Amino acid sequence: MTRRKPTATLLWGGTLATLLALTALAAPLLAPYDPAEQLDPPAGLYRPPGTVLAAVHLAGGGWRLADRVRRTPEGLEIERLGTVETLSGREVANLTARGVADRRVFLLGSDKFGRDLASRMLYGTRVSLAVGLLSVALSLSLGVLVGSAAAMGGRGADFLIMRGVDALMAFPFLFLMMALAAFFHPGPALIVTMLGATSWMQISRLIRAEILGLQNREFIVAARSLGQTPFAILWRHLLPNAYTPAVIRAALLIADMILIESSLSFLGLGLQPPIPSWGNMIAEGQEVLLQGWWVATFPGAALALTILAFNLLADGLRDTFDPRTATLPRL
Repeated sequence: MTRRKPTATLLWGGTLATLLALTALAAPLLAPYDPAEQLDPPAGLYRPPGTVLAAVHLAGGGWRLADRVRRTPEGLEIERLGTVETLSGREVANLTARGVADRRVFLLGSDKFGRDLASRMLYGTRVSLAVGLLSVALSLSLGVLVGSAAAMGGRGADFLIMRGVDALMAFPFLFLMMALAAFFHPGPALIVTMLGATSWMQISRLIRAEILGLQNREFIVAARSLGQTPFAILWRHLLPNAYTPAVIRAALLIADMILIESSLSFLGLGLQPPIPSWGNMIAEGQEVLLQGWWVATFPGAALALTILAFNLLADGLRDTFDPRTATLPRL
């Protein structure tokens, strides 16, 4: 069995992660409709992928989605929900010589409220990546701060800090997040804060271990002999040489944070509708797996692809930048 080259793993993971990030940034441009828009819920609910409906704009406001429309001398005849309805020309704002000017295209289908699933998935990409990246940025900052303090603070500080880290790591992470979410009923900002504030412990241990391993190296001893302050040594010499394991762990942690946020939303403890999250979209689709399989399938596939992308990115970073894996035999 051949093992993929590190550069190929990094390329695949980086490419997928970059495409997801670009999709999230361009969601307002790519999404065909407002993700919360409900034109005509009774006629638009659970439409399969590829459905095209005529959108009749009523003169008094509101819309009617129709399977078929036919222009008549008096106005318009529409077929919706198994019935035929006749509208006069004065009742239709977008009337044309052939019917109506607007169409509603459900590229990936619609949900139980008639909302476009493709638009909700695009905005869900933005929400999930934002939660993952921002929470990991907070976690990385806290982990570097605590790990550096433990490594540079002497034996007493190291013992106290790391025993505190061990105590925090003893709590099951998912159960801790569920308890916090159930208590606070968080929005997006609080979800990011909760995830970042409870996931930094492993990063702190990695940073501490790397700094302790570097403190007696020749270039660190030389920096001390030149009279550099401990903070200057940490900032200029230790952290630049200790960041690799933390960055690799952070790439893996992005996938974990996205998965945890989706799990909380699936359980009804995370982001609440109408905010589009892959987790609450999958939860909505579990009730209609046979009738509307697409409602859960497409968000689930997007979640799996995102987890795969960041796992590949982390593996590629490890194989490329961690010297301890450079001599491993290829299997």
